[in-house]
Amino acid sequence: MTSRHGTVIDLKLYFDNNGNMETLNAAELLAALGHESRLAVFRMLVEAGPEGMNASAIGEKLGLAPATLSFHLAHLSRVGLIKGKQESRFIYYSADYGAMDDLLAFLTHNCCQGNACLPKTAATDTTAKRRSQSPKT
Repeated sequence: MTSRHGTVIDLKLYFDNNGNMETLNAAELLAALGHESRLAVFRMLVEAGPEGMNASAIGEKLGLAPATLSFHLAHLSRVGLIKGKQESRFIYYSADYGAMDDLLAFLTHNCCQGNACLPKTAATDTTAKRRSQSPKT
């Protein structure tokens, strides 16, 4: 796979033979979300939907200084949880729902040894189930 910068990405580093997220990649994503400001940014972008938000709107709503916000956006983008898209002189950021979905699948895979222990987890324990329940756009 080739990134938007033209560099080749070896997906084997991120996914095993079944296309599932590896533990190290999941740990990297969770570590990125482990900071209060980055978690707030990510949740805001998830709520904003696929169209996303521009950086200044994110900063205003969360009360983050531009340099601080830029640092957190870069970190979330580097680990693959968000994407940025340049439009004119603005950059619009949006959540990478595929990466979020893969992380949720990793976290809930084979929960409780296959027994239905958590109703919300059982209702969304596969990618197909989560996607069938999401609103169609």
